[in-house]
Parts: sequence; structure tokens; C-alpha cells
Amino acid sequence: MKGYIQVYTGNGKGKTTAAIGLSVRAVGAGKKVFFAQFVKGQLYSEVKAIQQYLPNITIQQYGLDCFIYNSPTAADIAIARKGFEEVSTIIRSGEYDVVVLDEANIAIYYQLFTVEELIDLLQQKPEQTEIIITGRNASEKLIAFADLVTEMKEIKHYYTQGIKARKGIEH
Repeated sequence: MKGYIQVYTGNGKGKTTAAIGLSVRAVGAGKKVFFAQFVKGQLYSEVKAIQQYLPNITIQQYGLDCFIYNSPTAADIAIARKGFEEVSTIIRSGEYDVVVLDEANIAIYYQLFTVEELIDLLQQKPEQTEIIITGRNASEKLIAFADLVTEMKEIKHYYTQGIKARKGIEH
């Protein structure tokens, strides 16, 4: 089966959640999934659930604390670069049927690695490997390159009323 390149982007909620849903579906079909989280380094509920209940999904974080309201530090850049190198090896190996690059669009936006580097890697993926890339601010180059692009559009969100991320729902 041919693997495609999917991008989930936009300002709306649900990009990571959609990628997790696809990952669960893939595991249910007997596929092996690698889930790389760029920028994120906190122990989110989805990380705990995957580690505890879904052994056919390998999840690895390549981020420290959230820096999206500041500039990335040298340490943020270093861990993202290390992650990109590790993910590059994983994708080229063909060991996984599905590889999720969660928040890779944000990593590119903050220049932790370039869209050109990512597209070069995607051109080297094995034919059967499905790649899912999430995060706001997807590059126009990546959108043009991808096979499927979904934009999550925020119409209304309770964050604007001061509601914080709730454990088990947003966190």
C-alpha cells in the first residue's frame, strides 16, 4: 500500500488529536507507528496513554518546556535538531508504517529546522510509509508538496473566555 504525506494545520483545536486518532486506527490494523513530538516536552495525557496502553505506538518528545510565547533557546534548537536527525533515520529505515511529526510546522516556523530539510527527508521516505505532519503555520512549500492537507479553523473557543487547558481534554 502506498503511503502518503498528510498535513494537519490551522488555528483550530484538534491537529494532534487527529494524528493520535489516525495512529490508533493504524495500530488497530496491525501497523507500527512512530509519534515524534517537536517543541513539546511536558508529560501530556496522550503521552501517558500511549506509553501505557498502546505498545505499537512509539512516542518520543523532542522539546523542553513550551517556548511558543518567547524565542527558542539554544537548548530548544539543539533538542529539535537531535530529534530531526533521529526521525530522519527512523523514516529512512522503513521500520514504521506511520510516522507522525507532531508540531513539525511550529518547529519550522521557529526555524528549529527548515522546510527544505523536511521536504528533502520526505522525498526519501519509503514508498509504503505514511507521514503525518501537524502544527499551525504550515509552510506554503509543505502544503504544495503534501498529498492531503486539512486546515483546522477556529470558529469559537472557550480559551478566549479565560478557560485554561483542562487535563484529559486539552492537556
